[in-house]
Amino acid sequence: MFSKDLEYTIGQCYKQARESRHEFMTVEHLLLALLDNPSAAGVLKVCGTDTGKLGSELKNIISETVPVLPAEDSRDTQPTLGFQRVLQRAVYHVQSSGRKEVTGANVLVAIFGEKDSHAVYFLNQQDVSRLDVVNYISHGVAKIGQDAPKADGDATKEGEGGEDGKSANPLGEFATNLNDQARLGKIDPLIGRAEEVERTIQVLCRRRKNNPLYVGEAGVGKTALAEGLAKRIVEGDVPEVLSAATIYSLDLGALVAGTKYRGDFEKRLKAVLAQLKKEPNAILFIDEIHTIIGAGSASGGTMDASNLIKPVLASGELRCIGSTTFQEYRGVFEKDRALARRFQKIDVVEPSVADAIEILRGLKSRFEDHHHVQYTSDALRAAVDLSVKHINDRLLPDKAIDVIDEAGARQQLLPEDERKTTIDVAEIEFIVARIARIPAKQVSASDKDVLRNLERNLKMVVFGQDEAIDSLTSAIKMARSGLANPDKPIGAFLFAGPTGVGKTEVTRQLAMQLGIELIRFDMSEYMEAHSVSRLIGAPPGYVGFDQGGLLTEKIVKTPHCVLLLDEIEKAHPDIFNILLQVMDRGTLTDTNGREANFRNVVLVMTTNAGAQQAARRTIGFVEQNHATDAMEVIRRAFTPEFRNRIDAIVQFRSLDFDHILRVVDKFVIELEMQLHEKHVALNVDPEARRWLAEHGFDPQMGARPMARVLQDRIKRPLADELLFGKLVGGGRVDVSVREGKLHIETQAEPEKLLPATVD
Repeated sequence: MFSKDLEYTIGQCYKQARESRHEFMTVEHLLLALLDNPSAAGVLKVCGTDTGKLGSELKNIISETVPVLPAEDSRDTQPTLGFQRVLQRAVYHVQSSGRKEVTGANVLVAIFGEKDSHAVYFLNQQDVSRLDVVNYISHGVAKIGQDAPKADGDATKEGEGGEDGKSANPLGEFATNLNDQARLGKIDPLIGRAEEVERTIQVLCRRRKNNPLYVGEAGVGKTALAEGLAKRIVEGDVPEVLSAATIYSLDLGALVAGTKYRGDFEKRLKAVLAQLKKEPNAILFIDEIHTIIGAGSASGGTMDASNLIKPVLASGELRCIGSTTFQEYRGVFEKDRALARRFQKIDVVEPSVADAIEILRGLKSRFEDHHHVQYTSDALRAAVDLSVKHINDRLLPDKAIDVIDEAGARQQLLPEDERKTTIDVAEIEFIVARIARIPAKQVSASDKDVLRNLERNLKMVVFGQDEAIDSLTSAIKMARSGLANPDKPIGAFLFAGPTGVGKTEVTRQLAMQLGIELIRFDMSEYMEAHSVSRLIGAPPGYVGFDQGGLLTEKIVKTPHCVLLLDEIEKAHPDIFNILLQVMDRGTLTDTNGREANFRNVVLVMTTNAGAQQAARRTIGFVEQNHATDAMEVIRRAFTPEFRNRIDAIVQFRSLDFDHILRVVDKFVIELEMQLHEKHVALNVDPEARRWLAEHGFDPQMGARPMARVLQDRIKRPLADELLFGKLVGGGRVDVSVREGKLHIETQAEPEKLLPATVD
């Protein structure tokens, strides 16, 4: 709690009182000891105290008033209550202010609480008050000016917000010389942007209002334009009119920091502007220039940084380059019309893919020197192409630069024998997959085997729905081949059919085969008009409007997914209108203006509309096809503009008995794998398979009852055997049919072989 200096001071105070055989250690003893404490002595000197006179007065009063112990008295020197109160008061004040250490200066302030002591009387005699000490400790405001020592005078001037105590040149303190940074090689070269550079130079050469303002989205290179211009000035690659120019980047944070009193900020900024006027070729660069509006203004005041620089901007005395985003320009900067008219707006758009590749080629050597690797030309092209395709929330060239930078940084984390000296396309693919949170195989061309066998793999786990699987796989293959419309989702499908025939299972297996996430929304939760806001976010003014919507947040976080909207016919019609732009343009904007990209989403909607008509029995001797009747119901349920944007309306057929047997096999195989972990083999004979197929299928419910039948008739009896019965240590289970009922026979034999296959 006490600083080392203060502990030493208190120790010396006790030592001197004990050596003098004083009966008590008083506040005067403490103040006398503080005269040798660096912290307290410095404060006293700044406050104009004659420490020599004060010390002699304290010694005299101590010798006159403090009793001396006789030599034969064995008692030790004891601190007075006033002495103890001073230390307690100092500790309390320090804790209240959030600091951790008590210094001599804090104890000096606490001494003033003992108003009836000789120590305070002597301080008041020298015109030193508690306020003088507190002002210097808290705010650096000294009571005296020129009489103070040099070190304390510097601190005093700093506390008053002046620049004189810090630097003779305010530009050196509150701005960075970009020309010097370029000479030291700390600025990357500017590649391309010839049109923007020409426009910048043209504006800077104007007589009045010669202030360019770069406006563009984050990551397109606004700051790089100003820094690159400084590098070109140093290299002499600019017209003669700018050859002697010097660009200073204003550090607004340093300008505001430490300005505790009204007028401090204005004083600093005026000093910076005055220094810029003295340098006729100086150019001021303010990054994120919208932050100057309101910067440095006192509570309720109108004088901020923007109002201070308006006069010099309009007259042409100061040339200023600013940069900001479109959103901040419209929301903050443009509202101050008097400030906006003094700048000439220059739009900085995202570079094309070809320009971004040229930028990477120009910056390649910098990253190669830093990471000690080499980048192939194909890797640079892949960084741009893959970042454009998979990283949708950022812009070129920023996201492509980040990819090659991270690819080089990753090599430094590997063991030396595993590091690569050449970064190729495979490394870029790995980094893009990690940034975009998608499977690595989806970024590369190595997923051809998955696509080639996708149709077969889906038909092995979903039975009797070949038409639906064919439609899905063909759409995905077309998207992967690059022939599909890049502005639309990979596919938008409406699965229609009775319950329990595999509509949801197809989408679940598709996500599993592709290795991407399945996002499911039960549309029965969105039957009311107000529920639309749950998907895209509440409008401004409502509770939770800044949190975004469930659907848009999911897609922003997981842009590559299978999106399942289950039982879409139960949703409110307003939700259909939202889905129109998703299926048409592949985008959806939430209430905060953030755009969710659906271009890498497989959109699947399921419906039971028309299932009842399709399942009607035939009247007469000729088998009738009711698919047309079912399609008519779907047409009535969904608007024409909604149906026209769907890639395919896929009718799921009811399952026949052969398909039900295959469903039984699938469930039995899953149960076999579960029992295999318990060292139990399962054998289901053909009669038991047929019994399960007959009792686990309902024409109205499809194959959904199958899981319940297996659970009630097989899993539940086996649970007790696995926990407490014959199968605790493994064994064999035979399932058969006896007298029309399912019969289970267990044998307590540890199974040595693989699980029995289904006959």
